Amino acid sequence: MAFRKALKRTVMVGGGAIATVFGLSQVIEYRKKQARLALVAAESELKVPFADELPARQEQLAALQNTEEFDVLVVGGGATGVGCALDAVTRNLKTALVERSDFSSGTSSRSTKLIHGGVRYLQKAIMQLDYEQYKMVKEALLERANLLEIAPHLSAPLPIMLPVYKWWQLPYYWAGIKMYDVVAGIYCLKSSYVLSKSKALELFPMLKKDKLVGAIVYYDGQHNDARMNLAIGLTAARYGAAVANYTEVVHLLKSTDPQTGKQKVCGAHCRDVITGKEFDVKAKCVINATGPFTDSLRKMDNQESQNICQPSAGVHIVIPGYYSPDNMGLLDPATSDGRVIFFLPWENMTIAGTTDTPTSVTAHPIPGEDDINFILREVRNYLSADVEVRRGDVLAAWSGIRPLVTDPNSKDTQSICRNHVVSISDSGLVTIAGGKWTTYRSMAEETLDAAVERLALSAGPCKTVGLMLDGAKGWTPTFYIRLVQDYGLEKEVAQHLASTYGAKAYDVAKIAQVTGQRWPIVGKRLVSEFPYIEAEVLYAIKEYACTAIDIIARRTRLGFLNVQAADEALPRIVEIMGKELDWSQEKRTAELDAARKFLYHEMGYRSRSEQLTKTSEINLDYQEVVRYKKRFHKFDKERKGFITTVDVQQVLENINVHIDENSLHEILNEVDLNKNGQVEIDEFLQGHHSADERGEKGSGVRQPTGHPDENSGGISG
Repeated sequence: MAFRKALKRTVMVGGGAIATVFGLSQVIEYRKKQARLALVAAESELKVPFADELPARQEQLAALQNTEEFDVLVVGGGATGVGCALDAVTRNLKTALVERSDFSSGTSSRSTKLIHGGVRYLQKAIMQLDYEQYKMVKEALLERANLLEIAPHLSAPLPIMLPVYKWWQLPYYWAGIKMYDVVAGIYCLKSSYVLSKSKALELFPMLKKDKLVGAIVYYDGQHNDARMNLAIGLTAARYGAAVANYTEVVHLLKSTDPQTGKQKVCGAHCRDVITGKEFDVKAKCVINATGPFTDSLRKMDNQESQNICQPSAGVHIVIPGYYSPDNMGLLDPATSDGRVIFFLPWENMTIAGTTDTPTSVTAHPIPGEDDINFILREVRNYLSADVEVRRGDVLAAWSGIRPLVTDPNSKDTQSICRNHVVSISDSGLVTIAGGKWTTYRSMAEETLDAAVERLALSAGPCKTVGLMLDGAKGWTPTFYIRLVQDYGLEKEVAQHLASTYGAKAYDVAKIAQVTGQRWPIVGKRLVSEFPYIEAEVLYAIKEYACTAIDIIARRTRLGFLNVQAADEALPRIVEIMGKELDWSQEKRTAELDAARKFLYHEMGYRSRSEQLTKTSEINLDYQEVVRYKKRFHKFDKERKGFITTVDVQQVLENINVHIDENSLHEILNEVDLNKNGQVEIDEFLQGHHSADERGEKGSGVRQPTGHPDENSGGISG
């Protein structure tokens, strides 16, 4: 026991002790692997047949149907799947990939947006002397460095603060975080450091001051996960992989091996989800990279296969940007039930999460109200009392299903390591399961190495270390300035385009519409408060977007940032897509309904709506509801879905009625139930209901002198 404690202390001392504990040979092996990062793949040796323009989806489907046999068929278009496709095609293997929904439509777009090694896994590795956990952290830190290098437009280092409220915790946490730096070695992003209480509050003024003794800041990476996933997939397509979203596997194809007489997987029978057309895709190797659905495909291969994935639900919420500093995250290492919660700035908003609870596998996970409230309660614990954490401030919420690799003896998902497993069935189905976002590339490399060896594929070594992703070449931190100067885009829009498409942002700017204003010259926004422009919808179609949900969820992140804003943008998005794709009116209506259903269930709109009307029932008859909705839309002329003091002021000015601004704010505040400065339709109706109960039947706004009727465009009751 004494030796075990001494060994733990030795590990905490520094990097040199790692060699003592885990063996010098392993450390040398890691040093060699680290050195590979400097050896960027000789891209001149790789042909890029679609460098200028991507093949259309129909061309990709034709390639899937008409190719006699692929070397590799990847099933699954998440981070791991597209990583496998890119690895395979750059080894000069004839590669195909199918995804039954959109690229990154599952777990890969619903992450915490971090590129990290896993601070808590390192803690477990040290405290439990677990070499496997240590190895996973080491690998993830190496991959973190690579990902930041190959997609600099989509990723960046982010400082994360760990507040300390007990003196004894300061050296304990500091030693652990320093160890994180040591394990990263030469790929440490920036050195961690300790802050005094006053300095911590200066950098993170929203922190609770009581009992705070100081803080520690360390660095991890942050990225736009859905866009990163798409960039990997598009890179694979540019190198010649035949990739198709909305293409599902109906069943696996098998043939009899003439030498052994055994059944071997030789492809998949697929269906185009959009047209319903079915076809076979033949392949020497089929890779199962379906994340939470891993076991479903394994059972297609063999009904007797045991489940190897244990799904865990992680819920995140998005709240306004003023909850956190612009460039400083926060880590709560010990929540009330022992889980870790991150509190991070992202896309000018704040993400809080995540939960970690066992769940069933579904293609449409729904964030639960209990999980949302758990996160809000934890957030209240470390924010100042000056910051009122309100349920109404939750602008969006989502649930992602982590495909954790199970230990049959494990009773809870929190103790499961996020390491991955590569297995090959007797019939040759290659499965890659588990892992995490950060290690997608090394997981793909290991998977292809195993497939090449076992299935005797003719392929070279992995070439994805240092291989720049779509849009990375030619991008610089000041690239957006050229967009402003060359095209007349707003600065905020230009920054968004540059950080999303990289050097490909020029292609989006070229098709941006003229605004008809003095400034900006081009770039009509989809909604006023977000930098997404209409040209992105057209460009998204070139990048295989097929539905309105693809636009609001993954090509832009509007649905993940603000469900109301996404709902407001939908009619215009459907109009643009309908015109470009020649949709019938029936198809346009169906797309609009499907997207609104997505927002309502999967992005937390239902929870938000129910919460707003939870405290008081609205008992208005049908005629009253129709009348009050009509009145609401007189204020909400732009169909934003809410009204503000500016909207009311404009209506009042049109009928020559004047109310001072303070009084107007006071009036609207009475019906602004969630106190977000906007009165939504449910709040508006509830305001009328409350007024009716008081015998003050009216508009929800105090009646001005003159009392014009509705036919004159006024606001009378």
